[in-house]
Amino acid sequence: MKKRKLKIKNLIVILFGFICIFGISYSLYNIINWKLDVDKNNNIKEKIKKNITISKDNKYKINFKSLKEKNPDTVAYIKVNNTNIDYIVVKGKNNEYYLNHNFNKEYNIAGWVFMDYRNILDGNDKNIIIYGHNTKDNSMFDTLKYVLNKDWQENIDNQIITLVTEEKEYKYKVFSTYEIKPEDFYITTNFTSTDNYKYFLGKIKERSNYNYKVDLDEEDKVLTLSSCLGEGQTRVVLHAKLIK
Repeated sequence: MKKRKLKIKNLIVILFGFICIFGISYSLYNIINWKLDVDKNNNIKEKIKKNITISKDNKYKINFKSLKEKNPDTVAYIKVNNTNIDYIVVKGKNNEYYLNHNFNKEYNIAGWVFMDYRNILDGNDKNIIIYGHNTKDNSMFDTLKYVLNKDWQENIDNQIITLVTEEKEYKYKVFSTYEIKPEDFYITTNFTSTDNYKYFLGKIKERSNYNYKVDLDEEDKVLTLSSCLGEGQTRVVLHAKLIK
């Protein structure tokens, strides 16, 4: 009886050991794959940088023709000062594809920086939304978390976001930055009425953890940047209004 109990105990210990080894191996596998995919995306970013030039008067020129030959989903370029957000933006047919595909449309768990598929870019979007992963290596939208820091917020240069499309170069003024649990409210793109949109603007402005002293009205158009924070339990969000 004792021998049988000892045998069962030994089997449980061995089984537990196998489970631990499998868990550790699986975690290492995921970490290695993540690192490889992040490195691959960083190489892609460097290669397509030649399509981005800045003039002496700080105007951006993007070779969209060349970029669209590589990926027809190319729609814009985004720049956020004093972060590493300096990316060509794509837009898919849904908000899932570029969560795990890169600019070259290869499967990649680090994904790419992408615009909400509901945005039209015809000049009438009330809320243009751009997403990117928190890669934890300062690439993609990992450094979006800087916008929650007072030092970043107080720097006036940081408060101007550049968005370049095939038609125009746009400037947006930051009016709200905050951390929040996952929700759909701040990524609303269609508004049923003017009052509904005014409520939306008031709500996302009052959430800010810093007072940017920016006035808003129903004529304003908004740019929203969003990424995961930490292990994904919350989101870091930036809102800016079109000024130019």
